[in-house]
Amino acid sequence: MKAQKPAEGISKINEFWDSIWYQVECECQYPDHCHKVEVEADHEMKSVSVNVYTEVYTPFWSKSRWKMIWEILTKGYAHHEACIILKDQAAVNYAGALKDASQEVRNSLK
Repeated sequence: MKAQKPAEGISKINEFWDSIWYQVECECQYPDHCHKVEVEADHEMKSVSVNVYTEVYTPFWSKSRWKMIWEILTKGYAHHEACIILKDQAAVNYAGALKDASQEVRNSLK
């Protein structure tokens, strides 16, 4: 399989002089299951970094508020999990987008 352009499941949402932003869609098509990926040049370290952003919501239907409060008070955090499901082609496109963006922002370091 080869990465597609335009890519199935991957959308370029913005581009700055030293970073590129993508939105990666979950196979289930639920908008809250997607995540955003930023590939950026770090000029101080002369390297490229990839940042993944996922919004996580509190599952009030599975835990009571008191249990959530107790978990935060005793552990200092509440455990949440985010998941994204990709088809084979979308996964290849994801990898291809990261590779291309990494090379592109690396060029801005020169």
